[in-house]
Amino acid sequence: MKKLLVMVFGLVLAHATSATAAYPDRPIRFIVSSGAGGAPDFNARVLGAELGRQMGQQFVVDNRPGAGSTLGTTMMAKAAPDGYTIGYGTIGPIAIQRSLQRNLPYDADRDLKPVVLVTLTPNMLAVAPSLPAMSVKELIDYARANPGKLLFASTGTGASQHLTGELFKFMAGVQIEHVPFKQATPALADLTAGRVHLMFENINSVAPHVKSGRLRGLAVTTPKRVAAFPDMPIVAETVPGFESVSWGGIVVPAGVSPAIIARLNKEVNTAIATPHVREKFASFGVELSGGTPEVFAAQIRKDATKWADVIKRAGIKPD
Repeated sequence: MKKLLVMVFGLVLAHATSATAAYPDRPIRFIVSSGAGGAPDFNARVLGAELGRQMGQQFVVDNRPGAGSTLGTTMMAKAAPDGYTIGYGTIGPIAIQRSLQRNLPYDADRDLKPVVLVTLTPNMLAVAPSLPAMSVKELIDYARANPGKLLFASTGTGASQHLTGELFKFMAGVQIEHVPFKQATPALADLTAGRVHLMFENINSVAPHVKSGRLRGLAVTTPKRVAAFPDMPIVAETVPGFESVSWGGIVVPAGVSPAIIARLNKEVNTAIATPHVREKFASFGVELSGGTPEVFAAQIRKDATKWADVIKRAGIKPD
């Protein structure tokens, strides 16, 4: 009997090893929980194209925007755990929305497995050209002299841009008012026109407006300066300890085998080390991360705690 069990176990193990070695043997669905043309979509398409070349199968990007990016994230969590549906998980639905929505249809810690952290994207503090502030210090001085008169835009209540602005208010000791928009495009249009005064926006979205002179970039929100804007200071040079970084990474449904997670992790780390991929991301001011699933899990835990505290202090009530 014992010999028979050993034989059965050996056959099962051999089958599993063979299946993993053949993975992937058909196209992989790559869910992005936001619309086409945004930063997550761009990141996923660049990465998916490189993974397709490496792994010999197409990565089919499937944009599923809606409900604060929780619609697509729900689809990631509910997908069959066979490795043929992966997701580009972002900070909002993975780390922030748990503190903003009482009845999320998924539990990010229970229903999703982190594979690898891919991108770290700074926000840039940009102001309307009409605002008489040429630096973060001048902006803070102006805000303190005009409490409640400055308006800061975001892509919606609870978005990372909104929470970055709330964090700035606490740490800089200023009173500025939040104006939520549904998307970055109308927010940036109103900022350019001076109808709102400042915005913490993803660098790859706001960079063209700053480079053209339509907006004035004052600082980035990372702990160090970014290669795309080497002369631009960081907010922390004026507000010590200030940091806000959006991120994206590969997640899979809970239940995907450790062997497939390890394979995807290896392939993604290889892809983002490729010079032409790094150059493409760097041109938009995006820093590539990489590392183990545990590194990504630690980032999720850190930001879930950090932004839960900001949400509580700002008095943002869960829906």
